[in-house]
Amino acid sequence: MAQPNTPMPAFKQVAVLASPSNTEAVALCEEVAQFLGRHKIAAASGLLQGESTQQALRQQGADLVIALGGDGTMLRVGHICAPLNIPLIGINHGNFGFLIELGPQEWQHYLPRLASGEYSLEKRMLLHVQLRRGEQVLGSWQALNEAMVGRGRVVRPVHLSASLDGTPLTTYVSDGVIISTPTGSTAYALAAGGPILPPTLRNLLLLPVAPHLSVERALVLSEGASITVKLERGDEAVLSVDGQPPEAMQIGDCVDVRASEHSLSFVRFREASYFYQRLLSLMANNPSAGAAA
Repeated sequence: MAQPNTPMPAFKQVAVLASPSNTEAVALCEEVAQFLGRHKIAAASGLLQGESTQQALRQQGADLVIALGGDGTMLRVGHICAPLNIPLIGINHGNFGFLIELGPQEWQHYLPRLASGEYSLEKRMLLHVQLRRGEQVLGSWQALNEAMVGRGRVVRPVHLSASLDGTPLTTYVSDGVIISTPTGSTAYALAAGGPILPPTLRNLLLLPVAPHLSVERALVLSEGASITVKLERGDEAVLSVDGQPPEAMQIGDCVDVRASEHSLSFVRFREASYFYQRLLSLMANNPSAGAAA
């Protein structure tokens, strides 16, 4: 955390957001905004509405977003904040909290520190993900956690060839392949048996899901790496980015992944070691938590 003799800048305009589907979090939004106002921090509450929220943040001149919900809410808000270079902090009102700084009983203790600069910023890398059919780009996304190429409803392995920086690397016969950020190493990648990476690293993680007679090991690649995964064989294969609705793929389709030009900054009040303490505690109490991070 920032030392008292080197305070960070105080935030001037805070947006407090919650998903419309989380009624408890929506109810708390206005309470948090009013609390910040009593501590000389201008704040406005609102609902998470995708692109319209991004436009509202830009017009509002927000320099911090507080998200209320679970990790799914943090991912959605992170996609909005990163291109705007707006830091993000979460208050947990969901099932898990790998990405969330504050518990539901902690926020009143920590949030006043935003006015005194007693916080630090933790920068996380994102991925730029592109689905391509020949030379036609079908879609592109930013991913805070991961991109996953794999089988759909048919319970049968898919054949995926992977290239690194334009050079053929290997072919996976598996349920799928995950390309993850260090942040995503505690999400689906952890459930698939991948390593846990410090969240502030700037590396890409490539690993198969349930491989069959093919490479089993995860690969940690440099930030400058460019990965292409091509669907060679497989029925109803899909691309899923950060758990968003899957995109259908056809034989020959390619998914190109590289480090994004955008990063996402999380506001932190605790020391860096708290990440590991919280991670181990969550895993001990919820053995399947990694799959939901």
